[in-house]
Amino acid sequence: MSTEPLRFDTKIAVLLREDLETWQCLNVTAFLVSGLGTEVPEVIGEPYEDADGVPYLPMFRQPVLVFEGTKETLTAAHARVLSRSLPRAVFTGDLFTTGNDRDNRAAVRAVPTDDLDLVGLAVYGPRNAVDKVLKGARMHP
Repeated sequence: MSTEPLRFDTKIAVLLREDLETWQCLNVTAFLVSGLGTEVPEVIGEPYEDADGVPYLPMFRQPVLVFEGTKETLTAAHARVLSRSLPRAVFTGDLFTTGNDRDNRAAVRAVPTDDLDLVGLAVYGPRNAVDKVLKGARMHP
């Protein structure tokens, strides 16, 4: 088994609006990253197992980097991710008022792209492309 550090040429990143409460940051991040594994199966690693043979679900094979920025930073990042056609997930402010998946999807569907009240964005792709999408964002504290 190699002891060399594993380097990835791809990046999983979440960008959160800087004015969210702590619980909202956690909730939005969890929701956003849940979509990536369904559309980009290569981001999922192998299942886990402890020393007693108890199995655990597989998780992402690489770190998820979490960033924050202003509403304007998020809007610009959204436009860049769309122009690059990278796999992405969005979370809008409206989703804090819904209570189920059907209503969540309806809330996003009801608003034109340029009018979405973005509070979070997840993106996956080549490192340099993701870095360009996140221009102006900073690592979440």
